[in-house]
Amino acid sequence: MHLLPDLKKALPARASLAPTPEEAPEAMRTEALSAWFGPHQVLHEISLRFPARQVTALIGPSGCGKTTYIRCLNRMHEVVPSARVGGKVLLGGEDIYAPKVDPVLVRRRIGMVFQKPNPFPAMSIYGNVAAGLRLTGLAKGRSLDEIVERSLRQAALWDEVKDRLHQPGTDLSGGQQQRLCIARTLAVEPEVLLFDEPCSALDPVATEKIEQLLFELKKRYTIVIVTHNMQQAARVSDLTGFLLMGDLVEFGRTESLFTTPKDPRTEAYITGRFG
Repeated sequence: MHLLPDLKKALPARASLAPTPEEAPEAMRTEALSAWFGPHQVLHEISLRFPARQVTALIGPSGCGKTTYIRCLNRMHEVVPSARVGGKVLLGGEDIYAPKVDPVLVRRRIGMVFQKPNPFPAMSIYGNVAAGLRLTGLAKGRSLDEIVERSLRQAALWDEVKDRLHQPGTDLSGGQQQRLCIARTLAVEPEVLLFDEPCSALDPVATEKIEQLLFELKKRYTIVIVTHNMQQAARVSDLTGFLLMGDLVEFGRTESLFTTPKDPRTEAYITGRFG
C-alpha cells in the first residue's frame, strides 16, 4: 500500500527501552461494550485493552462512535436521556458499571478533557484548578496552594499564569484554557485521562504544546485520545484503533496500523479514499 507521505513522517521513533504495549500492565479494558441512544445502537460489542502509561488513539470518520465510546469509559454516556450501555468497562479489574459503583467516583478516577476548552467562567485560574477538589471534599486537610501549583506545572501552564492566578480563567488564550482544563482534571489525581479531540479548536502552536504535554503526562497516566487528525494519532500514540459505523475494525500498534493495516477498510481510510 502507499501510505500518505505526511503521515509516515509523523510516526515517531519509539525508544527501544520503553515497555511495549504487550509488556505494559493493563490499566483498563472493555468487554463487548455496546451503547444505544434510545432504540438506535451506536456501538457494537467493542473489546479493547488499554495498557498502563501508554497513549491509545481512536480514529475514524465523523459519526463512527469514537466520542460515544470514550464517554462510556467514565460513565458520561449515561447522563444523556435514553442512553444506555451494555457489556463491561473494567478499571483495575473492577466493573465501573457494577451495582453500587458511584459514577461520581468513577469520573474522578477517569478524568476527561473535552473538545472545546470549558473553564468555569465565574472562577479564577486558581479556582478552576481547585474546583474538583472542593466539590469532592478532597481539599480537606490538604494544601490547595501546593495542589494547584503541582497541577498547573503538570499541565505545563504554571510559568505562564503564576503571577495572575486570581484572574478569570476565561482571560487565557484558547490553548492556555485547554491546558487549564487539563490541570483541573489532574488536580483530583485520576488514573486514566480521556481526551476528546482536545486540539480541534486550537491553532497549530497551541496544538503542538498539547501534544508535547501528552508525552509528559503518559509517564504517569494512561491516556485515551479521540482525534480526527491521523497525523496527530501517528505522532502521539502507541496504539491506535480504527472505528467505523460503531464497529472496531482494527486495533494494534500505531506504526503497524498506519504502515501495514490488515483490513482493507483501514487502508482505504488512512489513504484518504473515504472519510
